[in-house]
Amino acid sequence: MSHDESEDELRRQILDAAGEMFYSRGIQNVGMDEIRDAAGVSLKRLYRLFGSKDELIAGHLALSDERFHAGLTKHVDAADGQHDKLLAVFDWLASWFAEDDFRGCAFINCYGELGATNAAVVDAARAHKQAVRDRLTRLATEAGSGDELAEHLALLAEGAITTAAISGSPQPARQARKAAATLVQAALGAASHRT
Repeated sequence: MSHDESEDELRRQILDAAGEMFYSRGIQNVGMDEIRDAAGVSLKRLYRLFGSKDELIAGHLALSDERFHAGLTKHVDAADGQHDKLLAVFDWLASWFAEDDFRGCAFINCYGELGATNAAVVDAARAHKQAVRDRLTRLATEAGSGDELAEHLALLAEGAITTAAISGSPQPARQARKAAATLVQAALGAASHRT
């Protein structure tokens, strides 16, 4: 294993430890000493790999984004038709909400904690949410609809995520899926009448 590979693995180990604590307890409630202990590294090594807590937060959000999109992609790609791919987004949300450690959206959580004081968190949250809307726009376009349907589905998804985090139940994903099915059917039906 090369030095770069071991550094990458150590960075990932630290990000996993920090991310788990940030996500479950909140960023401001977690100190660098706790991250050091959880990751099993010295404080000197931690600061050599991540010069500040802000760098750890940025890494946590980048990893959260990567994992979110990987899970969503796998679920959506497994669906058969374009209509089903749009609704698979909500099926995936239901499976995510049912996970024991689900605490809502890492980006919303970070934004809520730090958005007023940390421009990088604001930028990361906006970029993540835009990427979700872009994905929904691609799926809606491939299904024969477009931006308006995608915006409606994005709002349903965001509402479901927040409601599930507060309620502690995956039920909001199922409710949002029903509403999404109605919207998709109406949008695709209207699109087919225009052609």
